[in-house]
Amino acid sequence: MSTTTGTAPTLLDIRPINGNIGAEIRGVTLSGDLHPATFKAIQDAVYQYKVVFVRGQDAITDEKQEAFGRLWGPLVGHPTVPSLGGTEAILDVDGSRGDRASSWHADITFLDAYPSITILRPHQLPERGGDTLWGNTTAAYAELPEALRDLADKVWALHSNQYDYVGDRKLRQDGLKRYNEVFTAALYETEHPLVAVHPVTGERTLIVGHFLQRLIGFGSSDSRRLIDIFTDHATRPENTVRWHWSLGDVAIWDNRATIHRAVDDYDDLPRVVRRTTVAGAPVTGVDGRRSTTRYLGKKPGLAA
Repeated sequence: MSTTTGTAPTLLDIRPINGNIGAEIRGVTLSGDLHPATFKAIQDAVYQYKVVFVRGQDAITDEKQEAFGRLWGPLVGHPTVPSLGGTEAILDVDGSRGDRASSWHADITFLDAYPSITILRPHQLPERGGDTLWGNTTAAYAELPEALRDLADKVWALHSNQYDYVGDRKLRQDGLKRYNEVFTAALYETEHPLVAVHPVTGERTLIVGHFLQRLIGFGSSDSRRLIDIFTDHATRPENTVRWHWSLGDVAIWDNRATIHRAVDDYDDLPRVVRRTTVAGAPVTGVDGRRSTTRYLGKKPGLAA
């Protein structure tokens, strides 16, 4: 695909990775002053492939990452975790602090207007391990049997940042402490439709992941079983892509059509990645209703 970066023409080479998700983009240097045609080509690739990877961005800085992010829209930080000093809204995710997002999730779905786009780059990498997985929640919805799609279209779910931190993962005391004192310092609950209508593509996509606490109107046992069924479709190997990071890589994904998971297999080796998120709008369900958030206040026992 021939396009333009800045004032100089270039060739944007888009190479799909899997049948259902992921592509690598070659022939572009990411910045905040991309030619509109170049940026539109990147946008189209993200909406088509759900997550794209750009190698060789060694010159990208926090400032350039944020400048590129602003092309997508206003940046938004995390509601409880402070942004990296000197930046507007970069989240510094450091595994040595226990910041290990090693369960499936979409970013910040415990808010009604959760981020639309996420941009991630590694700052420091372990010598082994530390890959990231993405799952296509649009493909997951499309492959559901008709009866399950009909059910999913009608169901609403409760999301919260007060979730089971440990789950099936190994317990890390540093991570548990940060979860209790920072991540859940303020508590939120949001009612989302299980199926959202994507505001750009019009596709239907499942909102699943570890912030999903229960399906509204179902008992806890039935709720858990149904959540597992829908999540299993999004995390089937055929609907996922795994990326082995190198310094200079940048990943850009549609946070409204994917879930992702960082693989916690790097022991105590250093792993630091820097995340930029772009503001989204409240989710709209199949019936036209929109998500709603309740702010529950500061966690009891923490200073105001």
